[in-house]
Amino acid sequence: MLALRLTRGARPAVQLRRLLVAAASAGTGFLLLCALGHAIGRPGAPPDSLLRLVWCAAPLAATVYFAVAVARADPGTGPRPGLSALGLGPVRMMAVSATATALTCALGSVTALLVFLHLRGDLTGTPFDGSGTDFLAAGRPLPLPATLTLLTLVPGSASVAVAVALRPREPAGSPSRSGRTAYGRFGAYRATAVRETFGAYGRFGRHLEPAARGRRPSAARQRTPEEARAHLQAQTQTQTQTQQDRLPAGPSGQDPERTPGPDGTASGLRPAAAVPASGSGTAPSGLPWGIAVLAVGLAAGAYASRTGVGAVPGERPGALAGPVLAAVGLALAGPGLTHLCGRLLQSVRPGALRLLAGRLLMTEATRIGRPLGVVCAVLSGAYALGSLYYTDGRPAGPLALLGVLLVIGCTVATLLTAAVEARQAHAGTTAALLRLGAPSSTPRRAAALRAGALLALFGPLTVIVAHLSGLSPAP
Repeated sequence: MLALRLTRGARPAVQLRRLLVAAASAGTGFLLLCALGHAIGRPGAPPDSLLRLVWCAAPLAATVYFAVAVARADPGTGPRPGLSALGLGPVRMMAVSATATALTCALGSVTALLVFLHLRGDLTGTPFDGSGTDFLAAGRPLPLPATLTLLTLVPGSASVAVAVALRPREPAGSPSRSGRTAYGRFGAYRATAVRETFGAYGRFGRHLEPAARGRRPSAARQRTPEEARAHLQAQTQTQTQTQQDRLPAGPSGQDPERTPGPDGTASGLRPAAAVPASGSGTAPSGLPWGIAVLAVGLAAGAYASRTGVGAVPGERPGALAGPVLAAVGLALAGPGLTHLCGRLLQSVRPGALRLLAGRLLMTEATRIGRPLGVVCAVLSGAYALGSLYYTDGRPAGPLALLGVLLVIGCTVATLLTAAVEARQAHAGTTAALLRLGAPSSTPRRAAALRAGALLALFGPLTVIVAHLSGLSPAP
């Protein structure tokens, strides 16, 4: 019930994304039912039916990937302070997100079943004069267990993926993430590495003040009001200095929370969100692996085109290894290439706009680069597979076009969702810049500069990889 209420009370943009997930689930479920109908209609050709079912793995993966991105960007099911007291902690909110995703995908699966039954003629008359009955198995009964299994495949996979992606994780510096869990007195967690001595439990009361044990302090230990005031001031200064030491230093070693005011004094306050994190300089670790896999895929494609492997339709798997490996390499190298693009924007005496755009690209390299790499991989792979399978000019079937549109549409929608999530993540930075007096067009100009830089890097790279991967095998 909570998942239904959160789904009904979401904003229009969130509802639109969920409707897109339901539409993608409906398309994938329809492809799965068509594979089942082909197997029922042609019982003597199980390899062809199995191949159709295997090809449905790509739309299924794209739909699940899109559903995870939508669930991650949903602000209504994210953990919020104060909800743990009501029993809505991170684990409960993760379960709510998984349930909402399952309900959305189940709606798409039911829609796919209704459309499939309508095209078969089970609900009304057979439309389109009975055309397309080779994959609909019109006039033959559908096995109920197989139909339910295929229809629950998308909601089940999407909900499990959302639960795994949104599971609560311990912070990097927490004691449970270290090699040895540190405990304090009486089993309480603590972050310090100092170990207790053997007699600490027996000497529990020694660290308490005498007044806490019911005795008045001695006259020798009583402080005058002046001494108490001085002691309190010293403690306050020590705590303030400790908090300032924990803050990262600015570019010139100054306090990042303060900037010189108009008169040159340190009266102006600058929010920490106005400066990208200093950890943005750490490059993602997948760039070398992505380049290596991409090189292996291009080499495999060149070898297949030179030796004629896969020239016969029955030998196509030999020629498919190159495009698949090249696409995987592009997907792995996406975050690293995005980080490199942000670093290039800041090179050669950058201005404020280039510095802001480059830092944001470096900070959001993983969030933006991974779906961008997947989009480039899908586009290059679709071009390569089309050049390998449809070399004779024959048109693609309706189911093939539906599968390609599903994969491309889901990956592009995932990229747009990641862009919206990144915009929400650095909304505080944008607000801080506007409070500091930056022009209102600065965020839009920085976003346009980032998009242009990514397009200038990934566009030619995708075209080159697609052309090299789609070389037709020699006859």
